[in-house]
Amino acid sequence: MQQTGIAASATVAGPCPHTGVTVPFDTIASPGTYVCTWSGHLLRVPRGCVDAGQSLGVNLVGREPLMVTKISDDPELPLTRARALAAELGLSAGF
Repeated sequence: MQQTGIAASATVAGPCPHTGVTVPFDTIASPGTYVCTWSGHLLRVPRGCVDAGQSLGVNLVGREPLMVTKISDDPELPLTRARALAAELGLSAGF
């Protein structure tokens, strides 16, 4: 599914580079700052951590998919700005 703009709290099945979009953790395919929807934890995916066509080097296994919402393309986003962006998207910030 291809997104044409930023969609607050949208959920897609595959990887999506847009901010405000919620995807399964194991489909993260672009660097940035994400909020874990199951806990509100902040997740930073640095540049170079995700190479084209490859998934993250971390594998979390469970019965339910772990969902994350991308809040910024910047993996070094300051915490105060990350909290503000999470709040703008209606996400619980547990960081």
